[in-house]
Amino acid sequence: MSAKDLGTNKEQSISITASGNMSKEDVEKAVREAEQFAAEDKQRREEIDARNAADQLVYQSEKLISEEGDKFSPDDKSALEQSVEALKEALKGEDINLIKSRQDELQAKFYEISEQLYKQASQAAADAGADGEQAPPADDAGGYTEADFTDVSDD
Repeated sequence: MSAKDLGTNKEQSISITASGNMSKEDVEKAVREAEQFAAEDKQRREEIDARNAADQLVYQSEKLISEEGDKFSPDDKSALEQSVEALKEALKGEDINLIKSRQDELQAKFYEISEQLYKQASQAAADAGADGEQAPPADDAGGYTEADFTDVSDD
């Protein structure tokens, strides 16, 4: 790039070049290292994903126990709490297979109890409908009221 001062007729130029070029050997070495560690990186990613999923399941289970614990049997509540504790203990270690195994056990128990809660809720709703709760009258028109109005002009 060059520039010329028209008043003094002086010209200056500058050349910009890349100074951080990697040699071909450096590029090949970086590619080999990336390929070498790809399997290790993938395994580490799977471990992290498994731990995150297990942590999330522990949170959901504890939330279910605290919010809905009075709606299912003490035996189910105890079994769920034991499964949560077993998964928490597994998360303290490094054995991913044990974590996945405990997670599967807890998830099965969580789904079983959740299914029972939904059945109870749908049964309660059916019972409430059968007990004589009536729907709003059909002539209600969705909460709208008919009214007269007058259009006022802005003359």
